[in-house]
Order: sequence, then C-alpha cells, then structure tokens
Amino acid sequence: MNPRASVERTVEWVDTDASGHQHNSAVMRWVESAEAELFLRTLQLPDYFPSVPRIHQEIHFKAKLWFGQRITASVGISKLGRTSMTYAFEIQGHPHDGLAGGLAAFGTVTVAHVPPGSAKAQPWPAAVVDAVTPPQSAGTAGP
Repeated sequence: MNPRASVERTVEWVDTDASGHQHNSAVMRWVESAEAELFLRTLQLPDYFPSVPRIHQEIHFKAKLWFGQRITASVGISKLGRTSMTYAFEIQGHPHDGLAGGLAAFGTVTVAHVPPGSAKAQPWPAAVVDAVTPPQSAGTAGP
C-alpha cells in the first residue's frame, strides 16, 4: 500500500527564518500541500478533509533549504489502521547556488478519522479504504 503524490515549490522569503534558510514550520506546510495533492486530486477523496486531525508527527531535518531554492515534497501512505493512517514524507531540495541538493527532511504524520460532529475517532469510510488499498491480485501458487 503506497499511493503517492508530490508537489514542487520554491522556498519563499516567508518560508525562511530570516537567515535565508527554511523555517521548521515550512516543511509541514509543504507536506500538507502534498497531502492535499494525494487525497483531493490523485485519490479524489474530498471528504478526507476536514476530518483528519494530526495525532502524531515526526520530522528529521537533514539539510537546509534556501530562499529561492526549488523543492519537491512527496507523501505516501505507509499504514492504514481501523481509525488512523500514517503517511511518510520526504522533502528534496533541488540543486541551488552551487549546492547539490538532495534529501532535506523526512518523517511521518499520523492522522485519525474524526468525522464532523464526532468526538472521537471512527473507522475509515469504505471509499477511503478502497482508494488507499491496492486491489488484491488473484494469488498464484508458489513453486
């Protein structure tokens, strides 16, 4: 199971901490843009939002990203539970001002399915399960 989506962005001045490199919070904005690309445009699940509060997120920072640098933010579903889902993400920096680019940040975000009007997590709707679960192939007998 790993439906994926990516978005490209440019590190804008507002994304920096005024020293010219990305502010920590910019990474999550880019990840959430890729999340929207995945769930709204790729999987076509408009009801995914606004029923997915974050219950855990983990970010590992590997390199700085600089004002004016292009980045690619990618997300992929790594685990689907009964009421929660975890997706993994990466932020790749493109070559910029003599820098080679490469992996700048990676991590995971876990969300819970809490439909509007509910006070606690509920099982995922069938439409979400069907969209994020690859079809089962007809098994073949091994050798």
